[in-house]
Amino acid sequence: MKKWLNKLPKVELHLHLEGSLEPEFMFELAMRNKVMIPFKSVQQIRQAYQFDNLQDFLDIYYQGAEVLIEEQDFYDLTWAYLLKCKEQNVLHVEPFFDAQTHTDRGIKFATVINGISHALQDGETKLGISSVLILCFLRHLSEQQAFITLAQAIPFLDKIKAVGLDSAEKGNPPEKFSRVFAKARELGLLTVAHAGEEGPAPFITTVLDDLLVSRIDHGVNAMQDEALMKRLIKTQMPLTVCPLSNTKLKVFAELSEHTILKMLNRGVCVTVNSDDPAYFGGYITENFVALHEALNLTKKQAKQLVENSINASFIDDQAKQALLAMLKAYQ
Repeated sequence: MKKWLNKLPKVELHLHLEGSLEPEFMFELAMRNKVMIPFKSVQQIRQAYQFDNLQDFLDIYYQGAEVLIEEQDFYDLTWAYLLKCKEQNVLHVEPFFDAQTHTDRGIKFATVINGISHALQDGETKLGISSVLILCFLRHLSEQQAFITLAQAIPFLDKIKAVGLDSAEKGNPPEKFSRVFAKARELGLLTVAHAGEEGPAPFITTVLDDLLVSRIDHGVNAMQDEALMKRLIKTQMPLTVCPLSNTKLKVFAELSEHTILKMLNRGVCVTVNSDDPAYFGGYITENFVALHEALNLTKKQAKQLVENSINASFIDDQAKQALLAMLKAYQ
């Protein structure tokens, strides 16, 4: 089943590029860019990747990102992720990047996006992996800071398909960014947002009604609200679920307790993604394999999860039909 799941044609809709920074590469970049990090070895970094909650993870996530300085660093980071996608037969990706994590350190917005977008272009021409890029706002920062970031993005709108909202949910309700998201929509950008990971079900309702999202990132706490569940099923609003992440961050104590297949079987448009794979123990294949081992994921369910991802993606109908045909042909 592991081999079958690895070769299964896949699409990833919830991946933070900074969260694909493997310990070996973090260590390499720290030396390359002469950045001091509080770790003496790769093994020490790996040992630090133990978290009790989302904030524990975010603290080390932002610390690790400090090694990313030059355009080549962002290219290399993105390229390493794309090579992993090639290994795992991921045909289309829609990654997030956290510009504010870098611009707040004095890195130019152009440095970040040019490095990432050049790698994504090479991913299409050299690896056959299509992509669209999503700019995330950090919700623990202010609305004003998000507006500044959106203004910085305007010269690069040809490289950005949507805006998102990530970082700590607790104390940062979605409506804090209503005006920024409205401005992003005016600029022709689609919207997505993290909601219902550590935050409650009402946060999911808010991102639907207030931020007018096309997809909800995580969304697992929708199970707290039956009316919301019925709405999600009726509208087929996609949820980009990240099973290993949810377990690593203690959203669920064990993967066997995860509700993704219950939601799938009820008709919710759930999808499988890896979130921050360097920190959470696996890329997209590992997430599918973990679901098979913990919840007896079947081939039929796996293909339905990928079909949901294709339908939820931000590519045109012709490209979707091509991917769906490849998925249907896979036995």
